[in-house]
Amino acid sequence: MEENQDFFRPELYTNREQSWLLFNKRVLSEARDKQLPLFERLKFLSITASNLDEFFMVRIGSLADMVNADYTKKDIAGLSPKEQLLMLSGLLHDFVALEYSTYSRMLLPQMKENGLVFVEHHEQLTKEQGRYVDEYFRENVYPVLTPMAVDSSRPFPLIRNKSLNIGALLEKKGEKNQGGEEAEKQGKKSGKKGKEALDFATVQVPSVLPRVVAIPSDGKDASVRLTVILLEEIIERNISSLFLNYNVVCAHPFRITRNADLAIDEDEAEDLLLEIEKQIKKRSWGRALRLEIEEGADKRLVRLLKKELQVEDGDIFRIEGPLDLTFLMKVYGLDGFETLKSRRYDPQPVPEFAQEGSVFDIIRKKDILLHHPYQTFDPVVDFIRQASRDPDVLAIKQTLYRVSGNSPIIAALAQAAENGKQVSVLVELKARFDEENNIVWARKLEQAGCHVIYGLVGLKTHCKITLVVRREDEGIRRYVHLATGNYNDATAKLYTDVGLMTANEAIGEDATAVFNMLSGYSEPRSWNRLSLAPLWLKGRFLYLINREAKHAREGKPAHIVAKMNALCDQDVIAALYAASCEGVKIDLIVRGICCLKVGIPGVSENITVRSIVGNFLEHARIFYFENNGKPEYYCGSADWMPRNLERRVEILFPVEDPDLQEKLKYILDGQMRDNTKAHILQPDGSYEKVDRRGKEPFCAQADFCHRAVLLASRKEEVRDTRRFVPETHIEE
Repeated sequence: MEENQDFFRPELYTNREQSWLLFNKRVLSEARDKQLPLFERLKFLSITASNLDEFFMVRIGSLADMVNADYTKKDIAGLSPKEQLLMLSGLLHDFVALEYSTYSRMLLPQMKENGLVFVEHHEQLTKEQGRYVDEYFRENVYPVLTPMAVDSSRPFPLIRNKSLNIGALLEKKGEKNQGGEEAEKQGKKSGKKGKEALDFATVQVPSVLPRVVAIPSDGKDASVRLTVILLEEIIERNISSLFLNYNVVCAHPFRITRNADLAIDEDEAEDLLLEIEKQIKKRSWGRALRLEIEEGADKRLVRLLKKELQVEDGDIFRIEGPLDLTFLMKVYGLDGFETLKSRRYDPQPVPEFAQEGSVFDIIRKKDILLHHPYQTFDPVVDFIRQASRDPDVLAIKQTLYRVSGNSPIIAALAQAAENGKQVSVLVELKARFDEENNIVWARKLEQAGCHVIYGLVGLKTHCKITLVVRREDEGIRRYVHLATGNYNDATAKLYTDVGLMTANEAIGEDATAVFNMLSGYSEPRSWNRLSLAPLWLKGRFLYLINREAKHAREGKPAHIVAKMNALCDQDVIAALYAASCEGVKIDLIVRGICCLKVGIPGVSENITVRSIVGNFLEHARIFYFENNGKPEYYCGSADWMPRNLERRVEILFPVEDPDLQEKLKYILDGQMRDNTKAHILQPDGSYEKVDRRGKEPFCAQADFCHRAVLLASRKEEVRDTRRFVPETHIEE
């Protein structure tokens, strides 16, 4: 290794936001994959649109705030916030163009070929279809609409974040208009609107009504199984009925995305719950970051919206197709097209819990590793339920970051409190976009008699841990569940995660210390098995990486395999570069953001990075260190990101049972073998699908599905690999 090598040079790193866009492009590549069933491709395209909305609301919003605050500090790739925004603008416009090319040129014709016809513009309706649509409008849509005009007594209305709207320019009937552009010039010269200037009005497309509306087919083609039109086209066709005294000069759909990054001063907040409730409401008023409007919209309307919304030309996205492609998730749910979808996979029973006895009897015998969604989340729910009813259980303590809308775990915790048990729950109010949901649950738990903690000042509590304290014949025993994913029974069917259930005494002691630290100010002098952020988890990871480097330097076996969602911590990346230079083989499985570069001579020649984008969302964090032939395995809630390692409460836990280590090895080996869903990071920063010419196709997710079926049924042979897909696929 070259002495005094500087591993912190900007050219060694990829900008975080650029890397995220590359991730979303990998998701988009699934929508463009002709090997996938058509409706699965629609679903992936919908996901890219949903991901992009959040990217604007959070990441672009954060950069815009930095620019407004004259913050000029450069990122690890050497770019200031202003430089990042300039770079991202072009990349975002290119990405959106690719999205709509995928929709219009690939998916729309395929839908038509398979009997699903989209009427793209209301002008294309036949007379019969037109009559049906007009009647539908009168009966179902018109009563719900609220047109908003703008004049001297009615200011420009609030356009809600992510809402779909139709903007219209109007002229009063009976008043001679002087031809648009000229009229506008005269209005500007006089300083008044004047008779000749056009009026503006907008109407929100109601989200309470179905956006995809089935209509009669034209009857000319017997292969057509269903004809649909979008709700905004129905409204646009009938918009003149909303403005009876006006002529509608033009009408075009538009949509804005606002800054939704909450700014909360926790030190100044007297009541964190009330402060967050107040900040949530401000999301609707955040600065407009993006204006989407259909291609070919009247220039006068675009100029008006640009002025009123205070957006720049680079913030305007002219869309060739329907705005907001997330509606494709609704298309996926249409009946009658099951042959165009992959077979839904049902999570399998966990063999260890098929035996007689309570959850506690089973866990006491041996540690159990759960692998979701291949195995069911039911044992975790049963763990809480049985604890809530068991007369020998004295206390239940749990952290909640994101839970489902009708959470059985919340119900069990409330029942436990009502049964007189000590129930302590840390509900993280700052879980982005789940704040309102978590406030509701927090209040419900408090009403049931639970002791609710709202997290720590300045830190998000992101760890996933449950502690059950039980009185037994031998004395007090602690049962612990630790996981890489949330206590959310819904996403447990969609996200790949692992969890450990144990009665290990040392882990139980650490779990008690974790909750004492969260609820008070008590931090133990030493820990047994668990590593916590922000205290010393980052130091632990750096130690483990550097230990591999030391082994390699001494000619001993050294290998790191790390699976996570994101990698952008500069200290960790620098340590990986240094270990690579010492000869450590480093295999990284990073689903999303990766700021590390591969293939740099003398820096990262021994590092590989792969990203798996499949039917389930890869969410588990698993870490393997060769350790001179004495392998160590860890799982945790933290990615290798500054926010996880320095600004959150996270837990890393060891998996020491040899049988469970074999299970983790199988997971990592399977992901490294994947040549179907894996994308490999190239030295130029791009990602390419694995070249599997001459190789047998292998899909890790499909293999894990079949292994779970095998273990549940106790059969000895695995059937041929087939693709499975969950009901939906969303991002944390």
